[in-house]
Order: sequence, then C-alpha cells, then structure tokens
Amino acid sequence: MRVLLSTYGSRGDVEPLIGLAAQLRGLGADVVVCAPPDFAELVESVGVPMVPVGPSARALTQSAPPPSGLPQRAAELMASQVDAVTAAAEGRDVVVGTGMLPAVVGARSVAEKLGIRYVHVTFQQIVLPSPDRRPLAYAGRAFPPDVTDNKVLWELDAENIEALFGQALNINRASIGLPPVDDVRRYYLSDRPWLATDPILDPWLGASDLDVVQTGAWISPDTRPLAAELVEFLDAGEPPVYVGFGSMPMHAAKDVAQVAIEAVRAQGRRAIVKRGWADLSLIDDGADYFVVDEVNQQALFRKVAAVVHHGGAGTTTTAARAGAPQVVVPQLADQPYWAGRVADLGIGVAHDGAIPTTESLSVALKTVLAPEVAVRATAVAGTIRTDGAEVAAKLLLETASDRSR
Repeated sequence: MRVLLSTYGSRGDVEPLIGLAAQLRGLGADVVVCAPPDFAELVESVGVPMVPVGPSARALTQSAPPPSGLPQRAAELMASQVDAVTAAAEGRDVVVGTGMLPAVVGARSVAEKLGIRYVHVTFQQIVLPSPDRRPLAYAGRAFPPDVTDNKVLWELDAENIEALFGQALNINRASIGLPPVDDVRRYYLSDRPWLATDPILDPWLGASDLDVVQTGAWISPDTRPLAAELVEFLDAGEPPVYVGFGSMPMHAAKDVAQVAIEAVRAQGRRAIVKRGWADLSLIDDGADYFVVDEVNQQALFRKVAAVVHHGGAGTTTTAARAGAPQVVVPQLADQPYWAGRVADLGIGVAHDGAIPTTESLSVALKTVLAPEVAVRATAVAGTIRTDGAEVAAKLLLETASDRSR
C-alpha cells in the first residue's frame, strides 16, 4: 500500500502524521509526507521521505495578513498544495489530508483528479458542525451579536467559508480540469472525517450529520534522551514548572518570558522555558531557570510540577499523558476549547485571556500546584489511550482497500 500524508500548518499539524507514518511503515506501507519546509528535519528523522509544500509555516504565522488579504493568501497556498501534492501523489493508493483549510481542499482536489482514495482527519472536533457548540469566527467576519442559535451560526459559518475560500478553490480546481464545488465546508470535511483525539480529553458526542470516526490521538513515542545539562538542572532541586507556547509567536504578550519566570518565582519554584516560535530567552543570570530549544516533551513533562502552555492539541495531550497539571493560556483557534477541557477535567486551569500578567499567572500556578490537582492529573493520565495511531493505520489500510467506503 502506497500512502501520502499531506498537511500544512504548525508542528501540531505535522507531528501526529509522524506517529501515523511510523505505524503504517510497521504494517508494510510505503509512506511519503507533504508538509511545510520547516519540518523536513523532523519528518526525515524518523526515516520518512518528505516533499516540502509552500512557504515557511513559521514565516507565514509571523506575517499574518489582514483579514482582507486572507482570500489571496488562501489562493496561493492552494496553488502550492496542488502543485506539490500532484507530483507526490502519482501512483499512491490513498491520500490523507489535514491542516489548514486551503491545504486540505487542495490535497483533496488532487486525490479527486487522480482517482485516489481520500481521507480527511482533524485534530480537534470544534470544526465539525454540532448543535452543542458555536463555530469559530474567522478574522474580520464576526457573527452578529444577536444571533445565539447554534444551528444558525453554523449556517453562517458555511457562508463565511464559501466567501473566503470558494473562488480560490474553484479557480484551482478549474486549473486541473475539475468542476466547481458548491459547498466548500462539506468538501473540506468530507462525509466521513476522522477525529484523531483522545476520547477522554475530547469526547465525541455524535451530534452531527457527519459519519465521524474517532481513532484516538496519533502519538509517536519519543525516545530521545534529555540533554545532560537539563538532567543536571532537574536533579538540582524540586520539580520545576515548564513554560512554552509552541508555534505561537505571542506578539500581543510583551515580555512574556519575564512575566512567566517572575510568576514561577512567586511560587518559590524553578522554571524550564521553551524558546519556541515566541523566541523566549534569558531575562537575567538567575540559576533558577533553564532555557531549552528542541526537547523530548514526553520525557520532560513527567519530571515537572506543572506545564504552562498555549493549549495546542498535541501539548495538551502530552501533558495529560504525563500526569502534569496544566495552566493553559489560549491564543486562538481551538486553544480556548482545550483550555476548557483541561479545566473541566480538573487537571489544570484555563487562564482568563491570551495575555498573561505576573499576577494572573501567579494565581493560576498557585491553583494547579495544589496537591489535589496533581492527584487528579495522575488519575486522568492513566486513562489516556496510546494506541490511536495504530488504530488509524490499520483502519486506513482497510479503508484504502475497500473502495465502497
């Protein structure tokens, strides 16, 4: 079986595919990944070839266009996706698409053109229409404040997606000889999307007209050792607090490293700070914190007192598996949802707002460092599934061989 895994977005859109790729290779499949050039080293480190797609995802994130420029940016991303995925998909049996909407519809169009089986996967359920929740609003397209009915809001969401992406999609489809699509959201999601999230952290209630398949989160075991200097720091005192915001540039939160370290110090704790795309760095010559770049979070989170992060699906799941209490400082997209799930499960707190202050973060840390939160986080950790990627790999091979599904 020859499989193409296609995505465009941040690390959270790429890393789960690595877990799936490893499982597929173990089952004898030939796997190729299409992803932003930022992640070539990450993908190829597990022995999977990668085809770079589009511009740097980090550069795109840090130079986000105004809302009026979104359709043009989407058109460019779709075009780059169509070009790269077409070449990579030749001779493949199945294409798995995920990531940003323009990338997904581009990959699906290529699969349609080549007559290849296609599977869409999402790493958060908030994009799936449901009467139980509101859709996310796109920048520059806020929902009318007097509209509160979720069904109506999802209808408006479909209209917004059509307005933002419909023309670009159909122009790109015409360029490869495909007819226009009249419902971009339905095309994007497909009739049978896969939900690659943990059923404890993200229970799917089934309130949708879509045939959703929840596989569990796609986790790739990380066996890299922690650096000797980091181990020395960890062993030199009580467990520290980890602070990192992943692929979030944190432009709005000035001096976020200063704020975070002072908040941790206020609790009498040491800190480990992940540099990340926010470029967090040294604030003084204090010996009570340590700055890391690339690190094995699966190993590190088992050795810390708490994890302060942005609320990405991957980081939330990793911290939950490790039994680490969490402070989630959500910035955008699905992150407020994950912050809410952490709070609902009693394994941490959701910070009020995207911009932490020393005072607000201190209050949150005081709460999660209470012994009862650690007990609850440990209990939940034992319920998190670890076989999601294996389940998905087996299902994918079955699905790819069954053209009726």
